[in-house]
Amino acid sequence: MAKSNAPSLDEILCSDAQDLVSKFDATNAAMEEEQSADEVEEETVAEGFCVECKDQQAQVFCEQCQEDFCEVCAGMIHRTGRRKQHVLKKLSAPEPASEGMEAADMGDSEPAADLEDMGAMDVTFSAHSGKVETAEGAFGAWIIERTKYIPLRLTLKERKYLRLLEAALNVSEYTDKIDVLMYGNKTKRMVGQIKELCAILSGLVLASDYKAGQTLFEDRQFADNAEFYQKIFEIGRRHKIMNPDRMRNEYGKLMYVLQDSQLREVQDLLEFDTCAPIKTVYAVLESVHALHILEDEMVAVATREIVARGKTQSQVRLEIKQKERAIEYLSKAYATPECPGELIRQCLYSIGDNHAFLRFNRDPCDRMLEYLKANFRPQSVESNSLSLAILHGRDGARLSHSHTNQFHY
Repeated sequence: MAKSNAPSLDEILCSDAQDLVSKFDATNAAMEEEQSADEVEEETVAEGFCVECKDQQAQVFCEQCQEDFCEVCAGMIHRTGRRKQHVLKKLSAPEPASEGMEAADMGDSEPAADLEDMGAMDVTFSAHSGKVETAEGAFGAWIIERTKYIPLRLTLKERKYLRLLEAALNVSEYTDKIDVLMYGNKTKRMVGQIKELCAILSGLVLASDYKAGQTLFEDRQFADNAEFYQKIFEIGRRHKIMNPDRMRNEYGKLMYVLQDSQLREVQDLLEFDTCAPIKTVYAVLESVHALHILEDEMVAVATREIVARGKTQSQVRLEIKQKERAIEYLSKAYATPECPGELIRQCLYSIGDNHAFLRFNRDPCDRMLEYLKANFRPQSVESNSLSLAILHGRDGARLSHSHTNQFHY
């Protein structure tokens, strides 16, 4: 630890007042000089990094500010006022010396040419992902239309209700008792089984949270809690849309229940509707008058999917930091009492979930179609090894198709 230049107690008591004042002045001057030197050192930014955050690689140069920024900082600083008119130019990304080593660390040994094919979703998204390259309003119109079909991510409380719904559907005998051939009014059996399912849900809610269950169901009929049952069933449908591989048995039973409940004679006896519209990002933001958030081009950074394929570890870390900062910025900049920051984050994460879902489920099909068109001819076969024809009974085939029929199939 450095020795302090401050005078000791003995010096204060024994020294002359004038000497003491001059010594204090000399000490303060030395401390101020040292502090200013530290500030200059802290303000120095490494070459190639953003002057605002100082820890991100510079990607944009502002001709008016004469400074380099990362995409997130450039968007936040130049989004309003006169700075909105500043001209931003994209900088060429530097090639790190350790790129080959970092790629090897990630276990990616594929040639660069094979890594360029990132799928149709990435092409569509990257066309809207940069503030510099995007035409004004183009990204906002594109993402607003997309959010009409993107379900809202489930909250923690909704996931608890989802587990209750799965448990109730698992023990319900709806299909067994409705589809079995027996005498009696089928409509009444449907109504009875739907009410029984709702009663099971009510019991499970009461068992998991006694106070909440008492508030909902004490001295009430099924029709009085129609909104609660609609909410539970909507959560199950929304979860299935986002996760097609889940609820394989329970979801079929739920669909039978909801379809039968829409029959006029069933609704007359049931006295309430079991269906509610699916919650989408668009519907939620529209209900709180916050659709203008999607017009901010920072949404592109906040919702893009981080794909590690063909990138170094440093590039992946950079994109993750940019995404986190963009989400934090949007949730604070547009938060209102009607639209809290947590709701904005939920909507942004929902859009990101949808991008990941499409890449995982749709892009392989698009890539397969591209390979098919590039390597096979629909009308002729170049060799037997390139024939797509199948024959019934051979290699497990159940049909016989010629090469042309199988190509189009």
